Amino acid sequence: MNDLRKKLKITNKAIEAVNKFLTDENNVLINDLFEIIDKYGGIDEINKKAREARNLDNLLDKLRKKKPEYVQDIEWLIEQRDNNAFISIIDYRKKILGDKFSEIKFDKDYAVTLELSACQYFPFFIDIAKAAINDQNLMPGRIIRVRKMKEQEEDGDLLAMAAAMQVIGSTYVETLDTKGTAPGPDGMPVNIHLGGPETITGYFGGIGQPNDFALKWIDEFLYYYTNYGVKQLLNLNPGTVLLGYIIHKLGIDNEFKISVYMGNDNPYSCLWTLMTAKLFAREDGTSPLIGFNLANSVNNETIELSAYIRNAFGFEDVVRLEHHVIETQKSIVRQPYDRRDELVEVVKKVKNISAKHEGGDVEIDENREHPSDILDYFRDKQEIIDSGHWEFMRRNHLDRYIAINTTAKLLIENGIDIIAAQNLHK
Repeated sequence: MNDLRKKLKITNKAIEAVNKFLTDENNVLINDLFEIIDKYGGIDEINKKAREARNLDNLLDKLRKKKPEYVQDIEWLIEQRDNNAFISIIDYRKKILGDKFSEIKFDKDYAVTLELSACQYFPFFIDIAKAAINDQNLMPGRIIRVRKMKEQEEDGDLLAMAAAMQVIGSTYVETLDTKGTAPGPDGMPVNIHLGGPETITGYFGGIGQPNDFALKWIDEFLYYYTNYGVKQLLNLNPGTVLLGYIIHKLGIDNEFKISVYMGNDNPYSCLWTLMTAKLFAREDGTSPLIGFNLANSVNNETIELSAYIRNAFGFEDVVRLEHHVIETQKSIVRQPYDRRDELVEVVKKVKNISAKHEGGDVEIDENREHPSDILDYFRDKQEIIDSGHWEFMRRNHLDRYIAINTTAKLLIENGIDIIAAQNLHK
């Protein structure tokens, strides 16, 4: 058996062939990528522009010109933060545990990140901030956004959310417009497989980044990276995942989260993903893959085996395993979907994991007039307003905030530490 195992070793000849291909001056794939990088001024200039764009004062200066009323909201948020209006982690534990507070010791090494998805609109974010103060509850430590980039660039939400995330100390992820769902010349998705029930088997191939869309994705990223400092992206295609690895190895300080839509639903698909991350890691061992959302169909064993692979490659502190504990009521999974009990068990063994909340608590969400629906992410803001659904979206978002605190309560009761918005809940 040992002799058989040795056959798995990747030969130097194979590695040399890959390196030769990647470094070939005539490699059109790499040359096309270099052209886009050069378009934005080269590696050093790109990172410099991103740092300047991400500066909070610069973000607020731009926001004053785009949406001055949002600056007032940011200033209010800063004031509340500085006045310690948000509950501390210690006080939150006391609130949950009562007399048992002194009996439980928390291990920060196994703390669970509270993740909310998706926070589409800045006013909804302010809603939950006010609710957190009023209820003395927690704000998420990680926020995912799936809103159309051009739309939110126009109405000021992009700037406002970028600033707000710095204020509260939460990580956040944006989703680019370049993907297979983007409309083509005929108004239909550019990915020919996406056509509703008539092409249902085509969806097995995923949203996609067909043809030149992978490079367009890089182009779009560098635009938002250099103009708004957007650093973390949702990544949902093998090609753009590879390109994300490559530009990071070249020196761009990008990061990304692999989406649930990638369908990593078994340990071997996770091995493929993490092995490639290792091959393209920088000399210091870092990778742009900082969030790895496994498929909703995975069980705890797959999560544990994925952590085993991650740790073997030295990524335990680099790659957060992200897992939905709550999903939207409609359009993505069979309901009821509530994985909290499994979460409590797996986080006793797996470090650096987040609990992602896409919908509200099942018993609440399922009875709403408009239950949470992942298809709402793909709607235009104006269409939502015109259809009279704006308040439904607001209610769905508040439900996600409530769900996060339901999870936080359960974790605290079980002696498991949590990571909320770190500048708010100290």
